[in-house]
Amino acid sequence: MSEQRPWRIIVVDDDPELRALIQRFLSQYDFAVRTVADGAGLDVALTRDPADAIVLDLMMPREDGLAICRRLRAAGDTTPIIMLTARGDAVDRIVGLEMGADDYLAKPFEPRELVARLNAVLRRAGGQAQAGPGAVIKFGAYALDTGRMTLTRDGAPLPLSSREFALLAVLAASAGRPLSRAQLIDRALGRDADVTDRAIDVQVARLRKAMGEDPDDPTWIKTVWGVGYVLAEAAPC
Repeated sequence: MSEQRPWRIIVVDDDPELRALIQRFLSQYDFAVRTVADGAGLDVALTRDPADAIVLDLMMPREDGLAICRRLRAAGDTTPIIMLTARGDAVDRIVGLEMGADDYLAKPFEPRELVARLNAVLRRAGGQAQAGPGAVIKFGAYALDTGRMTLTRDGAPLPLSSREFALLAVLAASAGRPLSRAQLIDRALGRDADVTDRAIDVQVARLRKAMGEDPDDPTWIKTVWGVGYVLAEAAPC
C-alpha cells in the first residue's frame, strides 16, 4: 500500500525571513511547503501544482491578501486559505472571512497554532461528513454530497470554501431544527475554534450568496431570531 502524500501548502508573504521560518517549521510536521512573495508568484505556483491549503499574508504591497483571496474565490478556487493578519483587529478578520478565507491567525503567532489551524481546515476540506458517509441531501434544486464534499444546483456545481461546506453540512444534518451559533461553531468547526458569533453570521451570508439566495428573504437558510439558523427542509437520498 502506498503512503499518503504530504499535504501541499503554499505560503504567500513578502517577508523572506518569515517565509523561511514558516517553511522550516511546517516541514517538521511533514507538510510539503512552497513559498512565494506575492500574488503573481502564487498564480505561477498553482499552475505548476495545486495546493491543499494556502497561508496568505494580509498586508502586502501591490496586491494585498484580501484582493488575492477575492480573486481566487471569484475564479471558483476553493483551496482552503488561512489569512495572516498583522493586527488582531476584528475588522481585518471579518473582512477576510467575507472575502472567502477559511480561517485567520494574528501576527505574531505561535507556529504550533498555525499547524493546528492547517490541520483543522484540511480535515474539513478532506471530507469529514456531518450527515453520514456518502450521504446526499437534497433540498429544492440543490444536492449536497457529503462524501464528495460538493454542492450542486440543478446539477451545476457551486464552489464553496471548506468552512462554508462544513456549515451547510451541519445545517442539512439538522434540517428543520434551529441551531444556535455556538452549536454551529462546535459541530462544524470544533469547539476549540477561535470563531465569534459575528464570524458565523459572515459565513452564513457568504453561503447564502454562493447558493444564490435572496439575502433579504432566503428560501433555505433561515434566520431564527434569538436562536441562530435553520435549513428549512431537506430529504436524504
